[in-house]
Amino acid sequence: MADFQPLDRDGIAARIARDIPEGWFVNLGIGIPTKVSDFVQDREVIFHAENGVIGIGPAPDPENINPYLVNAGVQHITLITGAALVHHADSFAIARGGHLDLCVLGAFEVSENGDIANWARSPDEPIKQVGGAMDLAVGAQRLWVAMEHTTKGGGSRIRTACSYPLTAKGVVKRVYTDLAVLEVTPGGFAVLDMIPGMTRDALQARTEATLIWP
Repeated sequence: MADFQPLDRDGIAARIARDIPEGWFVNLGIGIPTKVSDFVQDREVIFHAENGVIGIGPAPDPENINPYLVNAGVQHITLITGAALVHHADSFAIARGGHLDLCVLGAFEVSENGDIANWARSPDEPIKQVGGAMDLAVGAQRLWVAMEHTTKGGGSRIRTACSYPLTAKGVVKRVYTDLAVLEVTPGGFAVLDMIPGMTRDALQARTEATLIWP
């Protein structure tokens, strides 16, 4: 029996939030990444959504939802003081033009050389199209990925090479999973952190790619 408890989706988001420095300009993709803004409340980080929002705050309480305020995933949001709503074209110019310090995306798979695959290859999977992820993956100064370490069937999402269609090649800098934090290096995935109770052998057993231990 395992002696560790994997992080839930909120736990992954909170772990990412810990590593975002003061003053960064950050885009959050749909899924787990959208939760990150809920956990950055002790420092100023400006969150961007490609549908034209600059300055996203924590998720609203159910009784305080503004139906006209949504992110790119059509989830209800709040705005921080000083937030701005901009034209869609201006928002994508921000996404594509290297103005974002960080983009956090979900993914199906990440390869050891930093390739990301985060759109579907079959009709019964979510994320049927690549959407704005391709623009964000190549346009932001750095890309972090948030996802579960393995599939529901136990297969590794941390791979030597992606089996899904690629969103972008060689762009991922760091991966946050429910088991560990991995840095993409020229030599492969370096383990920066593991959840309590996780061992090197147990993590490697759940990872297709060979892990590096700094």
